[in-house]
Amino acid sequence: MHTLSNGDWTVFVIYFIIVASYGYWVYRRKHNLDVSSQGYFLAQGTLTWWAIGASLIASNISAEQMVGMSGSGFSMGLAISCYEWMAAATLVIVAVFFIPVYLKNKIFTMPQFLNQRYNGNVAMIMAIFWLLLYIIVNLTSILYLGAIAVHGISGISMTTCVIFLAIFAVIITLGGMKVIGYTDVIQVFFLILGGLVTTYIAVNEVAKHFGSPGFLNGLSLMKSHAEDHFQMIFHKDNQHYSDLPGLSVLIGGLWITNLNYWGCNQYITQRALGADLKTARTGILFAAFLKLLMPVIVVLPGIAAFILYKQNVFHSQMMVNGELNPDNAYPSLLNLLPPWFKGLSFAALTAAVVASLAGKVNSIATIFTMDIYKKAIKKDATDKQMVTIGKIAVVVAMILGCVIAPFMGIDKKGGFQFIQEYTGFVSPGIFAMFLLGFFWKKTTSSAAMFATIGGFIMSVILKVLPKFVNLAFLKGVGFSALVLQSDGTTKLYEIPFLDRMAIVFVVCVIGMYFISIKENPKGDKTHALEVDTSMFKVSNGFAVGALIIGGILTALYTMFW
Repeated sequence: MHTLSNGDWTVFVIYFIIVASYGYWVYRRKHNLDVSSQGYFLAQGTLTWWAIGASLIASNISAEQMVGMSGSGFSMGLAISCYEWMAAATLVIVAVFFIPVYLKNKIFTMPQFLNQRYNGNVAMIMAIFWLLLYIIVNLTSILYLGAIAVHGISGISMTTCVIFLAIFAVIITLGGMKVIGYTDVIQVFFLILGGLVTTYIAVNEVAKHFGSPGFLNGLSLMKSHAEDHFQMIFHKDNQHYSDLPGLSVLIGGLWITNLNYWGCNQYITQRALGADLKTARTGILFAAFLKLLMPVIVVLPGIAAFILYKQNVFHSQMMVNGELNPDNAYPSLLNLLPPWFKGLSFAALTAAVVASLAGKVNSIATIFTMDIYKKAIKKDATDKQMVTIGKIAVVVAMILGCVIAPFMGIDKKGGFQFIQEYTGFVSPGIFAMFLLGFFWKKTTSSAAMFATIGGFIMSVILKVLPKFVNLAFLKGVGFSALVLQSDGTTKLYEIPFLDRMAIVFVVCVIGMYFISIKENPKGDKTHALEVDTSMFKVSNGFAVGALIIGGILTALYTMFW
C-alpha cells in the first residue's frame, strides 16, 4: 500500500530529470549573472511576470498546504480555504501599495528596508530574528511535513526522505534566484496538474463508494454527507470556532497575517524585488488567480478523505499511535491512486516541497549575506565573495534544517494550524512596524522596537492569560462583549473584528504613534521613504484583473457562507 510501482517511479524520475536539466540550462545560459550578488540573489531584471507569479505560488505552496491544509480540510472543512482566498485579495493590495514603495526606494531585502527607514540596530536585530525563524520554524517544518508525505506514499524512511528533499532543493538553489524562478514554472505545472488529478480521483472515489460514479455526483455526495465541512463562516457552537472565529476570518486579524506574509516577508517579496513595477504587479496578479485555485487542489481532497475515513476506507492509515492524525489525510489518499497517477501526484507533492525549500533557503542566504555578512563581518566583500558566501549559507542552512527537522513536533490541531498560530505571535508587531514605516514619515526607530518586542510579548500574554484568569469576554482567539439588555438581562455579543492579532496590532500602532510624537516632536523626516500617490496608480488591465478576483471571492463566500 505504501509503495510506488515502477510506473510511478518512471513518472517521478522524468519529472526530476526535466527540472534538473532545465535548471542547469538556465544556469549555463545566464552564467554571467553569478558574478553579481543582485543577479544571484534576486535575478534582477530577468524574471518574466509568469515566472514571478509561478515562483510566488511554488514558494508558498508546500507540504504546509499539501499536507497540513488537507489535514485541516479533513478536520474542519472548506473554512480553512479562507487563508488561500484571502491571500488572493491580499496579493492585489500588496501589488498596488507595497511593491511600488520597495522598488521606488531600491529595497531588495527586508532588513535593508529597516536599516534605511529606521536604523542599523533595528535592521540587525530583525535580520537575526528572521534567520532564526526561517531556519528553526519554517525550513524545518517544510522538511518535516514534506518527509511525512513522501514517507507515507513511498514507504522510504523519514531520514532518507528529509535528506533527499534537502539535496534536491540545494541543487536548484545553488543556481541562484533565476534558476529557482524559472524551474518554479515547471514545479507549479506539476503541482497543479498532479493536484487536480488527485482531487478528481478522490472525489470520484467518494462517488464510487456510494455507488454513483462521476465527479459531479461525487461533489454532490460530499456536500450531503459532510454538510458541516462546506461552511466558510463558523457559528459559535462549532468545535473549530476558536481556530476560525466566525466573522473574524473576514474582518479581523487574518488580514494582518496575510498582509505581513505577502508584503513584509523576504521569502515572498524577493521574487518581485528584482523586476520593474509593471512586471512585478502582473506577476503578483497572476499569483492571485492561482491562489483562488488552491483550495480545489489541497482542501477538497482533505474533505474527501474525511468522508472515506468515516466509511472505514483507510481508517488504520489515519491513525498514529492509536490517535487520529489529520495530517495523514493527503498521503493516505494518494495511496488510493492507480499506478502512474500516483507517481504524478507524488511528483506534484515533491515539486511543492522542493520549490518551497529552495525559495526559503535562498531567502536565508540573501539575508545572511547582504544584511549580516556584508554589514557586520566583511564590509568590503566583493560580489564574487558574496555569491560564494551565499552558496555556503545555502548548504549550512539546509544541514541545520535536516538536523532539527526530525525533532520537530506538530500538535493535534494539525501542521498548518500549528504554523499559522505561532507565526501569529510576531505578525502584528512586524506588520505595524512596516506599515507605519511605509506611510507615516515621522515614525522613529524606538517606536519600531516597541512594536517588534512589545507586540510579541503582548501576543504571548493574550495567548496564555485565559488559562490562568477567567475572562468572560475572551473566547479562543475571538473577543466578545457582555451587553446589558433593556429587560435587565445580559447577552454575549461577538465583536468580529476584535481577535488577538487585531488587538495587538492596534496597540502597537497606537504605541508607535505616541512614542514617535514624544521622540520626534519636530516631525523630522530624515529617514522617511520616498512615497507619493502617483506610485499607486495601476494599469487598466491590472484593474480589470483585480475586479475579477474580487467578484470571484464575493461569489465564493456567498455560495459557501
